Amino acid sequence: MDVITGKEMVAIPPGQVTLSDRRTQRSWSVELAPCQLAAFPVTQALYAQITDQWPSTAHGDQLPVECVSWWDAARFCNALSQRDGFILAYHFHADGEGIEWDASADGYRLPTEAEWEHACRAGTAGPRYGELGEIAWYRGNSHERIHDVGGKRPNPWGIYDMLGNVWDWCWDVYDAEVYGTYRVLRGGGWFDEHWSCRASARRRSHPTFQVDDVGFRIARSLM
Repeated sequence: MDVITGKEMVAIPPGQVTLSDRRTQRSWSVELAPCQLAAFPVTQALYAQITDQWPSTAHGDQLPVECVSWWDAARFCNALSQRDGFILAYHFHADGEGIEWDASADGYRLPTEAEWEHACRAGTAGPRYGELGEIAWYRGNSHERIHDVGGKRPNPWGIYDMLGNVWDWCWDVYDAEVYGTYRVLRGGGWFDEHWSCRASARRRSHPTFQVDDVGFRIARSLM
């Protein structure tokens, strides 16, 4: 495979996905418009190219960037959009405490968790889109370390590392009533057991936290 930049985009068709929350035992369906999603998590090389920063604890151009907060990921999306000549998706409040998503913008952004799960499943119905050891780096095969992106088999839509390696930040607030501003994480990471590496598995983290198994991938709306 050629050098991966972390911004190769895959067209995601429209569809419907049913999300569920184990704590509340609630399920809800979401209708989705077509969009684009990155075939790989953002690499350290691309992150450094745009931000001039190397925040990760492990180092390698083709490793997923990690130890980036949700806010870091959102700012990266705007910086990449500005470089590539797209309309910025995010407007940051002057006090640094708030953010708004311009849904009419064509710039890079974080996927919603519904978009993420729809893209992860790629038309499949089970908990995973393939045998876990073939599609993901997780505790059972990672030797407790992160790995270069694209090293495992992609899903049927050509998207790599949707499960395992690093968790992906998503746009959504997890549960405002209980967890305040905590944002959704999806996908599982290199240190997780098999039960965390499922298409439906949800985790949460404070948007300022930086963790060594959390990264992100970019999305774009289709205008």
